[in-house]
Amino acid sequence: MKQRLARSEVPVETTWDLGDLFVDQPAWEAECEAVETARQQLDGYRGQLGNDAATLLACLNAVEQLLQRMVRVGTFARLRHAQDGSNPQSQAGVARVAALQARVEASASVVDSEILELPDGQLERFIAAEPGLAGFRIYLNDLLEQRPHRLGAETERVLAALGEVLEAPYMIYNRSKFGDVFFEPFTDSDNKLHANSINGFESDFETHSDPVVRRNAWASFSAGLKAYNQTWSGTFATEVNKNVAIARLRGYPSTEAYLLQPHQVPRAVYSNIVEIIQAELAPHMQRYARLRQRVLGLDKLLYCDLKAPLDAEFNPAVSYEEGCALILDSLAVMGPEYVGFARQTLEQRWVDRADNIGKSSGAFCASPYGVHPYILMTWSNTMRNVFTLTHELGHGGHFGLAMRKQRFVDMRPAMPFVEAPSTMNEMLLAQHLLAGNREPRLRRSVIMQVLGTYHHNFVTHLLEAELQRQVYAVAEKGGAITAALLNDTKGRILANFWGDTLEVDDGARMTWMRQPHYYMGLYPYTYSVGLVASTAMSLRIADEGEPAVKRWLQVLEAGGTRRPLELMQLAGIDMYSPQPIHDAVAHVGRLIDELEQSFNAERCEQHRRRA
Repeated sequence: MKQRLARSEVPVETTWDLGDLFVDQPAWEAECEAVETARQQLDGYRGQLGNDAATLLACLNAVEQLLQRMVRVGTFARLRHAQDGSNPQSQAGVARVAALQARVEASASVVDSEILELPDGQLERFIAAEPGLAGFRIYLNDLLEQRPHRLGAETERVLAALGEVLEAPYMIYNRSKFGDVFFEPFTDSDNKLHANSINGFESDFETHSDPVVRRNAWASFSAGLKAYNQTWSGTFATEVNKNVAIARLRGYPSTEAYLLQPHQVPRAVYSNIVEIIQAELAPHMQRYARLRQRVLGLDKLLYCDLKAPLDAEFNPAVSYEEGCALILDSLAVMGPEYVGFARQTLEQRWVDRADNIGKSSGAFCASPYGVHPYILMTWSNTMRNVFTLTHELGHGGHFGLAMRKQRFVDMRPAMPFVEAPSTMNEMLLAQHLLAGNREPRLRRSVIMQVLGTYHHNFVTHLLEAELQRQVYAVAEKGGAITAALLNDTKGRILANFWGDTLEVDDGARMTWMRQPHYYMGLYPYTYSVGLVASTAMSLRIADEGEPAVKRWLQVLEAGGTRRPLELMQLAGIDMYSPQPIHDAVAHVGRLIDELEQSFNAERCEQHRRRA
């Protein structure tokens, strides 16, 4: 049985180098102390912000520098924890930055409250009198929009000071997920034992061609999750009830309205995404499920069969070096600066691809301002890994360009745009692999990878969003959020979407336990927003070429200086209309059409040869 390695045992070239953040632990600890000192110095501005424009500007500059430094020390701690959450020093580090961040946010909240208490018109007069304040115009405008929902200054300070406590559900979930959960080894058809883990299952066994391996791994995985069904339902319920309470305290009409406020999009966009995609995509995905069951020769389709390869013999291993070369070739259309940045990310140990005990599951990209991106994933020599890596490079390229052009407070756009640059890279990779190639098996292979992206964003994350909608509705009516309710609700959502094409077992009902997005507000639906936009934009690039690329690069460089739908409009995509959603779903339907035709043609050819 293959044993998972400790962090100290994995090859160093497969790990990231955090030295560009801090050269060592003492340097990080010294900066934590310096951040605390800088935080305390903010108190000198208390009660002074209404004096004159120069004082307000000096205070805002101090706040921006403090937050930028906080991001850096926080990123260092969180990346170390992500690389090995079982390490006690890493656990202590994230606990320390959580407490420090709560104090920093409390101090920044005092500044925000004092600005909002300025007499009507005074802030506008200060901006007119002090040119330097123009750099904070977006920050101040966003702050003013919160005025109707702000509580008293002291209440805001207390809430901010409780940040570490309010974030406890996510912390407990993560610590339990990566430090406690255990999966029993399972056997294959030859009675050979295999070690199981979250990373191992999601990067290898879930896509394994052998149904015995896949289903036995699924049974082991589901049993491991079930042991924490009650605990994680408690963290989920606490997160939900926290948000319901805060929404009511702040006077929002609903919890959804409260959680959507920082997204800067109309509620209709959120509703269109969740409702239209579910209604229009379900028939296409049910067709895909029937095709999957037939091609795999299964008596029934389980949730764990949804990612099984349909042509396992045409699924060659892809090394990290080969994957990087494919990605760089596919990004050539984006121009030399973008490709150069991507190459630098891939070659300078900014990517952590090892698999070790305690490592965070899934993949993400952290982009601390003034440094560079750091990407975490687990590489298992599959084409799916290539798509995942270019996805995270999309985040890195986006924020890399934005931080070169924008100041810290203007770097990040609101959440609904964040997933567009990442899924754009996936679309460009698919276009590159398909361009001019009519070989049926290769086209099928690439189409299935693209459908994997649509499944991830339009199904997995979208059905998470549907679960959130239903769970928050229960909580707002005073209902109890229990493991039984979460399992039952998730099961019904899956059954409604997949119809009779999928057997929804206990493991499928517990898939809410696998994702951290429930602790990030209404994050899940934004994956679908991003993929709708990137689908439209990638087709424009294919049609228009360089003019479309230039528009897209301008959008990336704009960072957070425009709202999400304005950024998409700048690229030529009107997300105020539901039409891009209809178009994206129709595109998925055409991909499944080609896949069906290809497999049907192959089956007909096989029948002809037998005859």
